Amino acid sequence: MNTHLWHPCTQMQHLESLPPLKIARGEGAWLIDTEGRRHLDAISSWWVNLFGHCNPRINAALIDQLGQIEHVMLAGCSHTPVLELSERLARLTGLDHAFYGSDGASAVEIALKMSFHTWKNAGRPQKTGFVSLKNSYHGETLGALSVTDVAIFRDTYAPLLRHTHQVASPDARQAQAGETAVDVARRAAADLEAWLQHNADTTAALIVEPLVQCAAGMAMHDPEYLRLARTLCDRYAVHLIADEIAVGFGRTGTLFACEQAGIRPDFICLSKGITGGYLPLACVLTTDAVYDGFYNADVRLGFLHSHSYTGNPLACRAALAVLDIFEAEEVLAQNRVKAAAFNRLLEPLRQHPRVRHFRNKGMIWAFDVADAAPGFARDFHSKARASGVLLRPIGNTVYFMPPYVVGEAEIALLAETCLNLLDQTSKSAAVPVITAAPAVP
Repeated sequence: MNTHLWHPCTQMQHLESLPPLKIARGEGAWLIDTEGRRHLDAISSWWVNLFGHCNPRINAALIDQLGQIEHVMLAGCSHTPVLELSERLARLTGLDHAFYGSDGASAVEIALKMSFHTWKNAGRPQKTGFVSLKNSYHGETLGALSVTDVAIFRDTYAPLLRHTHQVASPDARQAQAGETAVDVARRAAADLEAWLQHNADTTAALIVEPLVQCAAGMAMHDPEYLRLARTLCDRYAVHLIADEIAVGFGRTGTLFACEQAGIRPDFICLSKGITGGYLPLACVLTTDAVYDGFYNADVRLGFLHSHSYTGNPLACRAALAVLDIFEAEEVLAQNRVKAAAFNRLLEPLRQHPRVRHFRNKGMIWAFDVADAAPGFARDFHSKARASGVLLRPIGNTVYFMPPYVVGEAEIALLAETCLNLLDQTSKSAAVPVITAAPAVP
């Protein structure tokens, strides 16, 4: 094991028993290690890859851009890829102003700071608080971690974090006897309203992952929650921040998850799939009202936030290639056909006696494993890897979030692998509760 490299989200001692995969190259939905073994990338390399590894169209765009300009600072300069990307994202989201960062956590930081600063510029500096959902995850920088509710990430750093409030999650797995996902959404919205009734004057924004709380075990909810949250945020003068970092760019079946609720947030945070898994890039888009609140001759009223690689031309060019692929190949329509076919292939998995809450939203599948023994996630990850499948369970939740180029043969392999492993992995006498768990195999 090479200890010079400190791996993210990893207890390094665990790598002594299961060394990291050494990847030499990628082809479509597959990773090939240095010994020539193939591994199905069933989680899109941490949810970033959309159109497969070494996609010819994205490769060509980057090669072309390398011959023009690799990077220039975006403070006082501009370039064609960032201008074109900003215009296209504005058309797609209905939010006219794009501010760039480097990754998902930086997008969340930008949105939080921008929301607070908007209220401050508007003469309401007391609006400094934020509210998020229970079991939410929004990143691991200090601001993003303050609105995250996953104990293993948050608790150690609690003394460094701002106090925020968490309201009920609309996770449909919480449905009681006779309840629907819509009922759960409405109960959760009522909890949000109860909070806002007493705290709106000091609350800047609600931040939510639309439709799927990914790190909470792919907790899926009905779009009704987003509709109600939008109404409540309007009523109580609180910004709505949509964290679409993981769920944007087609993951939930529409280009952006908020579309399924027919709402427009005040801020939308984008990253991960924005470049098809090629380069780090984040973008926060917002409204005219927010932008106008900073537009002033006084520098102190400006948004003085920056990253050295903000709006990097190569990353923006990759993002433009991603949008081109969506349009040229009718990806969303093709994904709907694929999802229906994949659900048929996965039906035996749904019927397995240890499987609970089998669920699907767009190109995300997940299920919870009953009676999962301690260490289930690491054990399942290890055994799947030995079978040529890269999976990374979250607690007792197994999920698939494959690149969109995945085919029926690969999904059949996923189903067969999981069915075999469910019969092999050990059981615990205790039935696990539905809570967020670390995404650490």
